[in-house]
Amino acid sequence: MLTLAHFLTLGAALFCISVAGIFLNRKNVLILLMCIELMLLAVNMNFVAFSRFLDHIDGQVFVFFILTVAAAEAAIGLAILVVLFRNRRSISVEEIADLKG
Repeated sequence: MLTLAHFLTLGAALFCISVAGIFLNRKNVLILLMCIELMLLAVNMNFVAFSRFLDHIDGQVFVFFILTVAAAEAAIGLAILVVLFRNRRSISVEEIADLKG
């Protein structure tokens, strides 16, 4: 039988992996975006787990809003990356830092 602790442990592990991916990867913007998405999915897992085990639908409603924001963030982020790659021929974080005003 799966308990709340199992789901929270899995959510915490996914969150830690995404934080480690953000801090360890400082070169590729695409991997940074994927780590942010993984972080949001880990939070969603915790919301759904609490919602299920407390018999409230509130957590599942929050998940829909978070998924909507994550989809918009992914679409806008990938569009920015495509334009950046067309102009700079690279998606390196160091080269994006050159765009500061």
